[in-house]
Amino acid sequence: MANGSEAGDDGDDRELLSDRIRNALTDEIAAGTLAAGASLDEQQLADRFGASRTPVREALRQLAASDLVEVRARRGVVVARMTPERIMDMFETSAEIEAMCVRLATYRMTPLERSHLIGLHDMSHEIVENGDFDAYDAFNREFHETIYRATHNGFLAEQAIAVRTRLNAFRRTQLRQGDRMRKSRDEHDAIMQAIAEGDGEMASRRMRAHMLNAATALRRFIEANKSA
Repeated sequence: MANGSEAGDDGDDRELLSDRIRNALTDEIAAGTLAAGASLDEQQLADRFGASRTPVREALRQLAASDLVEVRARRGVVVARMTPERIMDMFETSAEIEAMCVRLATYRMTPLERSHLIGLHDMSHEIVENGDFDAYDAFNREFHETIYRATHNGFLAEQAIAVRTRLNAFRRTQLRQGDRMRKSRDEHDAIMQAIAEGDGEMASRRMRAHMLNAATALRRFIEANKSA
């Protein structure tokens, strides 16, 4: 693959490679390693990751969808400017939306949806024990999106996913701060207890705190990387 051929980039392999490239660039952008305005050249990235330009192009497309990069005339793809204040505002907004979602979901989810959510949460224990960061990131997305769907409010679910998409990079990166992955699961556990008790208001308060804790972890991660 290092020679840039398409042979190893077909089908699932290409999708997995584009995810790996996207995740690596996501972490670097969120941590500030790739600064705002930095140019992202397709061929240079292909060489770096030992890939063809096809998965690189797909990774950049996904980053653009999250507003982490911009396509500019004559400059190509560059890292977008995102201030810490803007990121914190987005987390605050997301916290309120997520709190609303879990409150409604507590009262509206079906037994099948509840069973699925419990299964996801139980599965995450082994992921945390293994320290599998990428697997927890994927689980975390599914856990929250399951709650959105369980609101049985299509418009609210659409808005929650839209805000989450904008924050995906930063929600992923905050998990790298200290013992945040384990703490995240503990916070999920508290939310699940409130859901099991049918207490939507408690679940809502715990979800809001969960999201604001994630924002705090991200800020600490960024500050730690700046001083490194």
